[in-house]
Amino acid sequence: MGSTLMYKVRICQKAVQPLFHQRSSAFFMLKAEGSSSQLPLSARFLCTRDSDSHLGSRQTDRRSSGQTGVKNTTIRGREEESWYDAASGRGRSSSLRQHQSFPKSVFAAGTAKRTTELLRKKAALASRDEEELVEGTEGRTATRGAGKMQPPDRPLSAAEWRKLKESLGNRERFDLQMMCTMFALGSELDIAKSLLTFVVMERGTLSYELLLRYLTLCVKGGHDAEVFDIYDIMRGSFPSLDTGALSLFIQSFSRTARWREALSILNEVKKVFSPSPRHYNDVISAAMLHGDMTTAWALYDELIENGQSPLQETWDTLFKGVTGTDEEKEKAAEAMSQSEYQERLLGLLLYMRNNQIYPQHSLASSIKTWFESLTGQKWTGSWTSASSNGVCRCCGSELESIQLTTEEYQLLKDRVMTDIIQGRDVFNKTTPEELERFKTFVKKKPAFDVVIDGLNVANINKDKRQQSATLLAVVSELQRQGRTILVLGREHMLRPSRSWDRHDMQLIQQKAHCFFTENISKDDPFLLYAALHSGNHCQFVSRDLMRDHKACLPDGATRRLFFKWQRGHQLVLDGSVFTGRRVRFLNIPNYDTIVQTSEDSWHLPFDDTEDRRSCEVPLRWLCLNKKP
Repeated sequence: MGSTLMYKVRICQKAVQPLFHQRSSAFFMLKAEGSSSQLPLSARFLCTRDSDSHLGSRQTDRRSSGQTGVKNTTIRGREEESWYDAASGRGRSSSLRQHQSFPKSVFAAGTAKRTTELLRKKAALASRDEEELVEGTEGRTATRGAGKMQPPDRPLSAAEWRKLKESLGNRERFDLQMMCTMFALGSELDIAKSLLTFVVMERGTLSYELLLRYLTLCVKGGHDAEVFDIYDIMRGSFPSLDTGALSLFIQSFSRTARWREALSILNEVKKVFSPSPRHYNDVISAAMLHGDMTTAWALYDELIENGQSPLQETWDTLFKGVTGTDEEKEKAAEAMSQSEYQERLLGLLLYMRNNQIYPQHSLASSIKTWFESLTGQKWTGSWTSASSNGVCRCCGSELESIQLTTEEYQLLKDRVMTDIIQGRDVFNKTTPEELERFKTFVKKKPAFDVVIDGLNVANINKDKRQQSATLLAVVSELQRQGRTILVLGREHMLRPSRSWDRHDMQLIQQKAHCFFTENISKDDPFLLYAALHSGNHCQFVSRDLMRDHKACLPDGATRRLFFKWQRGHQLVLDGSVFTGRRVRFLNIPNYDTIVQTSEDSWHLPFDDTEDRRSCEVPLRWLCLNKKP
């Protein structure tokens, strides 16, 4: 527990830093009442701020409506979401886990995590004694450190706080560190108030930084009435508030009847930077809760126009619809007809399809409930999976093929040739002469059925003495299948050594076409060129997931096309290769894992696990069918 406490303290301190004026002397003057542990937030405050303060975050000034600021949505979005997640307890939580038998694939959700965990377990067994020694030492150190900053379990008087501070060596930032610790451990509000009272009695002031941390604790604990008081105090004492405080106010106000003030704060934030999807989500949720569908959808459209991807929580809110009073539901019905509302929600599903987004299980449940609630349409939803040949196990419908159309293939081929093969950094991976030599080589050869990354395949076994034998086994299996093969390798593979047997390499060159690049060259651009040049039927063998190359493509649509082509063409070895055993490859699905629809059905792949990486696809599906 001790080490966990100190870890949380460090995380909190790090997350808070960008939002504070680190040298600011902005204070609130309090009238402390005796030794009471309760902070009278209605007391009058006097604020001063050092004009030389170095601002640690952008601020908005309600008096300067014409103020502009540089937009940096990526960095700011991440900062604000980290604040929001901390204050609301949001983040990854345990989700539905179903262990079923699915066809093995390197792209199946959870594959990367299971592989990583397996490697970690093996490493742990090899160094167990050393790790136990290190963990024991670190644990004792962390426990001693954590014990020094353990918050009290009840409100303390000023004298008790002073005694505690002295026992810790009169730390200069004692109040900030203690408030941070209380935030991390979820201490009671009265305890935090008693700390503020002590600080006021000791210094006569409260720093902006301390009050902001107290605000964060209030928002996390759901103490919205307390947040209202803090809001009034800060508005009355400061001409401007930093974006961290405004983000917290948006979150808190959105949960209450004063939600429209959150909309005003959101408009204030827009003067400085583009609000994050989390900002929009809070206000959209509030608008839907109170029956204002016009505002909710207007904010959603604005979010999309900004080029941002909505949170799954936002979609969940829209599919659940207005959940307020009968009067609010009636108001919503007047603002948008049932047919218009249905059309908007189906548009959300098409957005997920076009952007290859997979709903989480909770969102998929809301979608299922919405379909089944449509009056007179008789939709039914079922949780299911797809067979290895791409048939829905529930309704028997065939899912869309993983193979690219002629137009898609030509588009992808052109983009890969331009942005990867002929990209600005291609000659960091090869030389112009070598690339031209390879292009000439490919043009003189017949179209290949499969291209092998020779070095990547040879390294699948730990025994480096078996590299040439491993590659030979894979080539032999593909030759047995009647494939026309290209093996890409490096020049050093032709020099006899313990790893590269001369006889093995001679057999490989007899069974396959071979091209050996310089030792400093990278194989991947050559592999992609050969595979795409040979045609849509050509597959490739490699364990490399090509994430770097996909990132080189200019837009999301092309990257998704590349991922689709990759999943339908990449052969990955199933385990190690052993002499005398048949070489096996993981299954390549013949269906596309994407939201898809027909006249009377929808099929939605959804996330039911936290194990999925960006290079993997879900295994579970929601099947929605409309009965005649």
